[in-house]
Amino acid sequence: MSINLIVLYWNYIIVIMLMMAGLYIIISNQNFIKKLVGLSIFQSSVFIFYISLGKVSGGTAPILTGIEDTVYSNPLPHVLILTAIVVGVATNALGLALVVRIQEAFKSIEEHKLLALKKEDGLKDIQIEDSKEDSAV
Repeated sequence: MSINLIVLYWNYIIVIMLMMAGLYIIISNQNFIKKLVGLSIFQSSVFIFYISLGKVSGGTAPILTGIEDTVYSNPLPHVLILTAIVVGVATNALGLALVVRIQEAFKSIEEHKLLALKKEDGLKDIQIEDSKEDSAV
């Protein structure tokens, strides 16, 4: 019984595995490049999910031939996925451009190092404001 379910729903199993792998990579890594790779894997799993929903067993392309009782596949998920792929590529390009700018500005693309720099910078700002208040009094 369980083998039949696996064979019947193999696409959903692959989608869930890819989705969880992408989510794990996003959450567990501190490197921004690795986070973008995880985001790409996650997006790919969503693409596979929608494409697999659009497939109909025995369905053909929705071209009217005049033959009655023809089963057609739904083309809408495939069209939406083409748009989603373009948006995904643009998102990755923007993310990589931001990572390059972060590397140039802070000399690191590790999240924990940037948070440490932010914390240090925040303390320096507080100390500068305190010294300005002391000198004004």
